[in-house]
Amino acid sequence: MVTDKMPMGKDRPIGIFDSGVGGLSVLRHIRAAMPAEDLLYFADSAHAPYGDKTEQAILERTLAIAQFLIEHNAKALVVACNTATAAAIKAVRSAYPSLAVVGIEPGLKPAALQTRTKMIGVLATRGTLASASFSTLSQKIAASTGVQFTLQPCVGLADQIEKGALNSAVTEALIHRYLAPLMEQDIDTLVLGCTHYPFVRPLIESIVHRLTSRQITIIDTGDAVTKQLVRILAEHALQQTAIRSGSLTAFTTGQPTVLKSTFFSLLGLQPTVLQALGAP
Repeated sequence: MVTDKMPMGKDRPIGIFDSGVGGLSVLRHIRAAMPAEDLLYFADSAHAPYGDKTEQAILERTLAIAQFLIEHNAKALVVACNTATAAAIKAVRSAYPSLAVVGIEPGLKPAALQTRTKMIGVLATRGTLASASFSTLSQKIAASTGVQFTLQPCVGLADQIEKGALNSAVTEALIHRYLAPLMEQDIDTLVLGCTHYPFVRPLIESIVHRLTSRQITIIDTGDAVTKQLVRILAEHALQQTAIRSGSLTAFTTGQPTVLKSTFFSLLGLQPTVLQALGAP
């Protein structure tokens, strides 16, 4: 039985988890910033996407995966999924109070600092935008800064990215459909509120340029999450200090060959990929 009393040595790996492959956009930031750290990546692909699931279902999956990564000696957990962070991060921190836990949320704060027009567009899953935590955060930031958030749920977009269809006609049509109403507003800042979306950022930028002549700043929160992780590991003396190249091991509830192919196509990496709990 794993408890919150277990030792948390600096030589243990960092666990990173997402409903699928979106969290790889966060993993690449972490690997670049901390190349000596051993990393575990968990893709819950058999249960993706989370955006259309109930909050209770997401909570149960997140707690099960947190337990799995702790049993694999994770010293820290990065919930690299906006929807899971919104639904379950409080429960994870409550269940494992001694574990260093970093969540991800849409980059509303950095967007509020950068906007000139005070009009910000947010692309995210329906689950993220409907969550109580998103509502609380967006209302708090809007009240304190005077910005206005225009929210756009992107049904089906994470699914396309999960399938690797980054430049397909269907993906392009979805992005155009979701961007068009935002570009009709006076937004000057666009938040990518799902970790899958940075993988289609070039396509998003291209369509933005077609729809408007305005300069639009795009916010991807992977870098901010990494900085927070570095800070927390340093605070708890958990940073790897050895001069070495860290290992990378991945787990999936889907097909290992698919995740292995996705690692290579998106990041140029070839980690060991293993079948994990809950696989069909």
